[in-house]
Amino acid sequence: MSARIAFQGELGAYSHEACLKARPNHTPVPCATFEDVIATVRNGDAELAMLPVENTTYGRVADMHRLLPDSGLHIVDEAFVRVRICMMAMPGQTLSQIKIARGHLVILPQCRSFLADNAITAEPHADNAGAAADIAKEGEMGAAALASELAAETYGLEVLARDIEDQDTNTTRFLVMSPTPDLTHRGSDQMLTSFVFRVRNIPAALYKAMGGFATNGVNMTKLESYMVGGQFTATQFYADIEGHPGDPAVQRAMEELSYFSSMVKVLGTYPADPDHIRH
Repeated sequence: MSARIAFQGELGAYSHEACLKARPNHTPVPCATFEDVIATVRNGDAELAMLPVENTTYGRVADMHRLLPDSGLHIVDEAFVRVRICMMAMPGQTLSQIKIARGHLVILPQCRSFLADNAITAEPHADNAGAAADIAKEGEMGAAALASELAAETYGLEVLARDIEDQDTNTTRFLVMSPTPDLTHRGSDQMLTSFVFRVRNIPAALYKAMGGFATNGVNMTKLESYMVGGQFTATQFYADIEGHPGDPAVQRAMEELSYFSSMVKVLGTYPADPDHIRH
């Protein structure tokens, strides 16, 4: 039996596409929620999890930074998927016959211009690939799904239009997660390290905590804050840096971070996606 990788959504989802890109020899396992993805890996029904963390159009994926630190999983890889939105329907129809297009609330605004130009009404659906699956199951005419070309292939639908998104840079970043961390240097490209931390309650704590990265020449590619524990004063930070914990410069920067922080937790060290090297 081949190894398995769990993802949120139906077969044909963009997360499924990410699984095929990053782990083509793994069997994709669809799950209803992000929590289900994590549970599937933790209980041994899959070896890896594929989780989206941010998108160039709508920003970070809600709840993901809250789920990752307590998931019990470790980041071992990343994958970027260009979100190419297709309009698909039951075979034999023309674009002019489509009156309704269904997709997730996040994807509908990304096709606003195309839908308006073709007088098509947007209708929310819980899942993009799920919308395609429902149309195929019911044999529904006059309705289309907004999803990946993989979804059309999966459910036997005909693609009536491709690349209909308003922004042609629309890309989602995914993280591959495992119950076991992998701290080895992998690949020929740069390594990334992700971690969360909370600063101590002292003046200019965040400024001081960040100082070690600047003085040691460690590039921080992401820094985000979010509330924890339902309190405005309880702020946690999520960060990505270029480098490996074993690098002397990273070691010095992390030591300085720890001095000014009440908590530091490394989520994983992994190679950058070679298609999206940070510059």
